[in-house]
Amino acid sequence: MALRVPQSAGPQLFKEGYKNLQGLEEVILRNIEATKEMSEITRTSFGPNGRNKMVVNHLSKLFVTNDAATIIRELDVVHPAAKLLVLASQQQEAEAGDGTNYVVILASELLQRAEPLLRMGLHPSEIARGFERAMDAALAQLETLAVDEVRAWRERGELLKAVRTAVASKQYGQEDVLGPLVAEAVEAAMPASQARFNVDNVRVVKVMGGGLAQSRVVHGMVLPAAPETVARRARFARVAVFACPVDMGQTETKGTVLLHNAGEMLDYTTGEEAQMETAVRELHDAGVKVVVCGSGVGDL
Repeated sequence: MALRVPQSAGPQLFKEGYKNLQGLEEVILRNIEATKEMSEITRTSFGPNGRNKMVVNHLSKLFVTNDAATIIRELDVVHPAAKLLVLASQQQEAEAGDGTNYVVILASELLQRAEPLLRMGLHPSEIARGFERAMDAALAQLETLAVDEVRAWRERGELLKAVRTAVASKQYGQEDVLGPLVAEAVEAAMPASQARFNVDNVRVVKVMGGGLAQSRVVHGMVLPAAPETVARRARFARVAVFACPVDMGQTETKGTVLLHNAGEMLDYTTGEEAQMETAVRELHDAGVKVVVCGSGVGDL
């Protein structure tokens, strides 16, 4: 519904140029039309056979995808009613990780079904109460339509029942390959309470030159980079993980250093070498055999 803006003959309440829209034709039907246009953007990408969309965002970056969450996130939507659909789809993505396109399509269809009722004279609050009663009836009916149930969240076969349909919506025809892998990864990362499952505990690493059939689950950490040393294997080693590079800190300012002889050149990095040696020695004394750093390893 539109905001009722008071029309006062006294001091002006708002800046010049504001618009006051109200009524059925000016506000409600325009909002319904905006949500309809929003749903038509993503409607053809719905389902396992949905078509890809080519999206160019405000940074001129090109996206070719049929994922509605990515399409909606990269679109610069300015209409208030369409923005509500964007917020609803983003909340669905945060809560469930899927079903963003379904949220937009369902909300748009409900509003389009409400349009003839509004033209008949029904108040929007009455239509909203009708939708709420229909939701209660639909939820009660859904309980009787269940064809299967996941009874044990820690059994791979039970998890596969729920995983197959979710994988098929994104990689149709590959659910028999990816389904068991996803179920195995979820089983390994499942906490004591399945309601507290953190999706960040399962990561995907793409290796150049490989195929989908070569995918497998690794219980641990995968680093898509070659080691800096000649050592290639370490068993039962203590590992230190740093988010920063293993190197000496660099100053923000630039300067010029004049070296007059070879002795000054040799002594120039003596302090940094001593600090690096101290850090490496402390790691060695702590029993660390493997170091994983965020950026890289310095020349020293």
